[in-house]
Amino acid sequence: MSAVEDSADGPVPVIQVLFALHPSFGAQELCGPLEVLSNAYHKIKDPTTKAFESTIAATSQGVTSSSGLTIKADIDYDDALEDLKDYDVLIIPGGPSIDTILKSDSQPLQLIKAYAELQQSDPSKERTLMSIGTGSLLLGHAGILQGLAATTHPDYYTKFEIICQEAARRGDLEQTDVMEENYVVNNARFDLGDKLEENPFILSKRPDGRRQSIARKGSNAWKESVKRRESNARRAKLKLGGLRVITSGGVTSGLDASLYLVAAMVSHESAEEVARVLQYSWNKGVTVEGIDV
Repeated sequence: MSAVEDSADGPVPVIQVLFALHPSFGAQELCGPLEVLSNAYHKIKDPTTKAFESTIAATSQGVTSSSGLTIKADIDYDDALEDLKDYDVLIIPGGPSIDTILKSDSQPLQLIKAYAELQQSDPSKERTLMSIGTGSLLLGHAGILQGLAATTHPDYYTKFEIICQEAARRGDLEQTDVMEENYVVNNARFDLGDKLEENPFILSKRPDGRRQSIARKGSNAWKESVKRRESNARRAKLKLGGLRVITSGGVTSGLDASLYLVAAMVSHESAEEVARVLQYSWNKGVTVEGIDV
């Protein structure tokens, strides 16, 4: 599986995305982000420069959503674990089956843990873990969110806090800052700019204070991030090896977070074009960690 295709202007990255589905997943929590990513191009309005390629993993060949939509999986979880290093983004949709997964400690919990461990052992590659809705409860239970900030569907804020507190007690006691936000990004990489009202990203200043990121933005930053030694060294020192962790609220928050992902990994212009095509108003979220890479 290659992450790079050739173009007239040189290598154009094809960003590999893995969706991890579970029984009774939220259909729109899959279809929304999938639609956003499928419409993202490196060159605006040029389908030959497709930016993302998506693969669906599930425990069975066919997995049914809470609304009755059955999706055919491309691979099972064993294959997903075996090929995990090939994926640049792992997306975890939520759904009413989350409690069952938590009680049985079943997939995709093992996949989530393995992806985070992979980044820590190999920070030479930029990777992103993103959850939609109650999918963040799985990240919290897996201990991924300790020392980070995160959000979830508003109906689950209290449950989410409890899950994160329990994970902290099982781990190193680092707490999770549960934020009532549209989406929350940790370990962001892009140029925030000085005029936040003109930027699709909101910078939320942490209590300890920090400077804004002056990183190069978009696909150039993503392409270069795996080549520069200083980028790799900085990622290695960050929590989870610099794994970009994005959690979002409900269905529309998942759309917003997906547009953020397009802007951060492809370009702001591409994200705006996707929003225009979908006739969708892109709403801002919060970034809590900006780094220079």
